[in-house]
Amino acid sequence: MPRRGTGSRRRRFALLHALAHIELNAIDLAWDLLARFADIGWPAAFFDDWVGVAADEARHFRLLDQRLRALGGSYGDLPAHDGLWDAADRTRDDVLARLAVVPMALEARGLDVTPATVTALRKAGDTASADVLQTIYEDEIGHVTVGRRWFEYLCLQRGVNPRLTWRGLLERYASGLVRPPFNHPARAAAGMDIGYYDQLPTGPANNLGLPTKS
Repeated sequence: MPRRGTGSRRRRFALLHALAHIELNAIDLAWDLLARFADIGWPAAFFDDWVGVAADEARHFRLLDQRLRALGGSYGDLPAHDGLWDAADRTRDDVLARLAVVPMALEARGLDVTPATVTALRKAGDTASADVLQTIYEDEIGHVTVGRRWFEYLCLQRGVNPRLTWRGLLERYASGLVRPPFNHPARAAAGMDIGYYDQLPTGPANNLGLPTKS
């Protein structure tokens, strides 16, 4: 994968391209969740929530693509990681695993790393890109909230402990993804208190393609 960062136009382009790829995949993942697991007997609010998430992800992709064009290129100019779709494929038969891995691990990881990237972009003078990432960051708190809400709903329906279930699913599907440093206030705002993720075992990091801290 191209080297990403904030110190040069080329590396900023690579960073934004990687994020645009994640957002494009996130659109499809929201719709896939709705279609693949529609027959569980969800209340109408489940469908309302995930349609809203899909719309947000589409808006995020558009904002990032606009920044790529302002930097002289567009989405598709660089290779992209397939880790997010690999995660989707691995959780295709288990809705609890999908919710545990995508919104409650991958998107929650984004809450941990995005603020530092926003700061670095502002320091580099790219305030337009920083503003886009700040918007995405604020929306993603809501997306983690949605994922956590329906994960806990289904755990309640099945009579299982949400925190223990989440930990078990992470160990099976995404070992090592959740690791410090954590953005405790943002995670708490999404309803993921420290009881979810403290003392998790660590393993091979960043194995699903999420951009790392700049």
